[in-house]
Amino acid sequence: MRFMMLVKHAEKQGPPPKEFMDAMAIIHEEAVKAGTIRGNGGLAPTAQSTSVRLSGGRIKVIDGPFTEAKEVVGGYAEFELKSKEEAIEGAVRFMELHKKHWPGWEGETEVRQIFGPEDFAQLTNERSRIA
Repeated sequence: MRFMMLVKHAEKQGPPPKEFMDAMAIIHEEAVKAGTIRGNGGLAPTAQSTSVRLSGGRIKVIDGPFTEAKEVVGGYAEFELKSKEEAIEGAVRFMELHKKHWPGWEGETEVRQIFGPEDFAQLTNERSRIA
């Protein structure tokens, strides 16, 4: 099962402490050795970002920063794991690193399963059996 971890926090967190980055390197290396991580990274601040929005039949391109954003997605990681429980355990471990190595940091990690075409085909087949 594939999962996306989305790290959300206030935009102006500042750079992570070295101790945090060192601890992150260790768990990243463990995930690489286990073959569970598919990709990850930190995201640029909204001041360097652009949003493309479709609303009312019109497409609008909006350059950052996005003043209405109180909390932003600051990073992500994609994993191949056995279960949602395993994904949650990983997110808790990740947040423990923040608690230990980045005092005062506040935020959350959202755990979301990634669906591929096969998942949507299965959902369509289930709907047609019910109808």
